[in-house]
Amino acid sequence: MAVYPGTFDPFTLGHRDLVARARVMFDRVIVLLAVNADKRPTAEATARAARVRDALPADWGNVEVDTWTGLTTAYCARRGATVIVRGVRTTADLRYEYQLAAMNEQLGVPTVWLPPRPHLAAISSSAARAFRTAEFAHQPHEAEE
Repeated sequence: MAVYPGTFDPFTLGHRDLVARARVMFDRVIVLLAVNADKRPTAEATARAARVRDALPADWGNVEVDTWTGLTTAYCARRGATVIVRGVRTTADLRYEYQLAAMNEQLGVPTVWLPPRPHLAAISSSAARAFRTAEFAHQPHEAEE
């Protein structure tokens, strides 16, 4: 079983593609919405989890969505997961992910990195949030109509 952790704010096509690829590599994949006090998501974890569930095909029976506050390795131990799956888009991502993977390995859970497909490499949650914010700002409001 694999765990794919992240804040998923929002859950992008790149995230969905990574889950699609991981689900054929592992018998079970848990998309884990991590609650991170250092990040300020646009919605609570339960609402983000619902959005992720809605974005995944119903027939992906070996994929589950869950939320967790704490170390991902503690979640893995609790659920019996043997690997963490992470996406790596850039060399900057790789530096950060390498440190995280080293720590997780010390705590007993190895990490598998999956690069994005080329047509999805430019998509990030930060860019998607910025686009959504800019799009909303340009929508006519009731007072303007």
